[in-house]
This record gives sequence, structure tokens and C-alpha cells, in this order.
Amino acid sequence: MMICSLDLGKFKSVACFFNTEKQAYRFETILTKVSHVNHLFESNEIDLVVMEACGPSGWISDVCHQRKLKTIVCSTNDEAWAWKNIKRKTDRDDALRLAKMAMMKDLTSVHVPSPQIREQRAIIKYRKNLDYRITRIKNGIRASFANRGIEIDTGARAWNTGRAHIDSHRKPIHECGTDDLWKGQLDSELKQLDELTTEMEAIEQRLELFAADNVHIQRVMTIPGVGRKTAEMLVAAIDDPHRFKSARHISSYLGMTPRQYQSGEMDRSGRISKRGPRMLRSMLLECAWASLRYNEWSKLTFNRIHGGATTRRKKAGIALARKIAVVAWAMMRDETNWNASKLIAEEKARS
Repeated sequence: MMICSLDLGKFKSVACFFNTEKQAYRFETILTKVSHVNHLFESNEIDLVVMEACGPSGWISDVCHQRKLKTIVCSTNDEAWAWKNIKRKTDRDDALRLAKMAMMKDLTSVHVPSPQIREQRAIIKYRKNLDYRITRIKNGIRASFANRGIEIDTGARAWNTGRAHIDSHRKPIHECGTDDLWKGQLDSELKQLDELTTEMEAIEQRLELFAADNVHIQRVMTIPGVGRKTAEMLVAAIDDPHRFKSARHISSYLGMTPRQYQSGEMDRSGRISKRGPRMLRSMLLECAWASLRYNEWSKLTFNRIHGGATTRRKKAGIALARKIAVVAWAMMRDETNWNASKLIAEEKARS
């Protein structure tokens, strides 16, 4: 059996061709480009392609599937990757270890989403980045006015009805003197703010159209307290709901299950693992707090978990966020909508 293990890099990648019968191997360095990867696969007989999950692994996996090559994309978070005591680490050594672990079947494969889902995840992440840049510019503008003792409206009013007051202080940088250079900076920041806001509106319009045509997103949005943005991110992260075997499986994928340390008679559960999509965990927690105002099932679940103890309220919030994710996954898997009466009855039976 010939294993081709790839240690992928941004510009260059190392391929290790490992013959499992002869225990012989050789290396080849290529550029991380489509043409070079195609030439590598064309000029060699390969039974299995193995690579680590990273940026280029998505399109390289697509190339492998087009050529009908058996492919394993493995997680670098697995314990098999914890090489702490090695004396030397090179790209060739990494590729060789990857091939040997594939031969011993000691690799945990990960799901590679379709190109459409990868694009959706990328645009959702970009939207978050845009929101961060817009907020940063707004905070910088507020700081400029505060440092000069000039009052502007608070909250969102500053950028709506109060925008005219802010614009009255702006001035092109080439017209500024030594005493009012900050007005030129303000003019530059307001131009950037307007451009980013226009771009954000265009992205939101496109995502709204996508959400309207996506059955899973519309279904998840029926959960009280879950909005479009969280539903988009959750559906993009889950992708195929049937790839998860159980509620604990999806919970561990989202990094919302506790760490475990067991030795002898001691068996201790710690904090959540925090593996998986961090941004989704944050939004799920926000939905959990918001759902307490609108969702009777969330209130019952939250009260049952914290049991009246104020020190357990944050833990109860995280547990509720996990339950919302599990319910959304089950709705996608079973193709059912939110059923409040059933869930409330089950929760009352547990209390």
C-alpha cells in the first residue's frame, strides 16, 4: 500500500510516499498550488492520501475526490499529535510521522465540508471581522471627541441623528493646520466607516437571501431567542446533521462538554473543553441569555440547572446554550420544527 502524506504549508508542502510493505519512503517538495498538486497525483501511484486539517486541506481534498483517491483529513488536536519529546522537527519528519500513523490507523479523521459550506463559513467569519473593524473605528472617533471635551450623542444615536454634529468637525487632511490635525484623522475614519458600513449592508442582504432559501436556517430560527445570525452560523458549523451520532457528539464538537481527569479512585470533571468554533459558542451563550426572556422551556431548564444557587448561574447559562445547540441539531436531523409543548412537558417531568 502506498501512502502519500502531505505536510501542508502556505507556500510549499512536503509529500512523503510511504510503502507499507517494504517500509520504504521518499520525499518530494512541491509548491502549494493546484497545478503542482495535480502533477504530484498524476505522476505517482497512490492508494491513500493523508493530510492535516488546515487552510489548503479543503481544496486539496476536493482535488483528491475528483481523482477518486481515498483521503483522510486528520485533526491536529488529537493526542497523537502531541510530540513533546522529539529532538528534531522538520517538514519531512512531520510528513513521515503522518504516514506512519496512517499505517497504524492512529489518526482521527475530520469532516471536510463542501465548497459551498466553506464559502458560507468564510463570509460569516468575514462579517464578524467587519463588525469588529466598524466598532473599533467608532470607538476611536468617540475617544477623539472625548479627549477634546466635545460632547456627542451616546449609543446608536451618535451615528444616526447625531451624525451631522460629528460631520461638522471633519476636515480634509490637506486643509488642516497644526492645531486641528485630528479633524483630518476624523475625516479619514468617517470615510472608512462609511465604506465598511456599505459593505456590511451588502453582505447582510446576501446572507438574508441565502437564509430565506435554506430550510435548516428557517427551521432553527423557530427556536425562541435564536436569530438569523446564530442560525446561519450553527447550520454552517453542523453542515450534515447525520454525521453526529449523539447529543454528546455534537456537544463535544462545539467544545461544550467538560474536561475529564480520571486516575484511580479520582474521577473529576473540569471546565468545558472549548474546542471547535469559538465564535459559535459565544453566540450560543448570548442566545441562551436572550431566550430566558422569550422561551418558557429555557426558563425551566435554567432554573432546574442552577437550583437557586447564584454561583451556578453562569454554569447554567453554558448548559442551556449547549441544550439549544442540541435541540437545533435534532430539529435539523429529524426535519421537525420547534415544539414548545413537548419540550416543556419533558422539562417539567425532570424537575
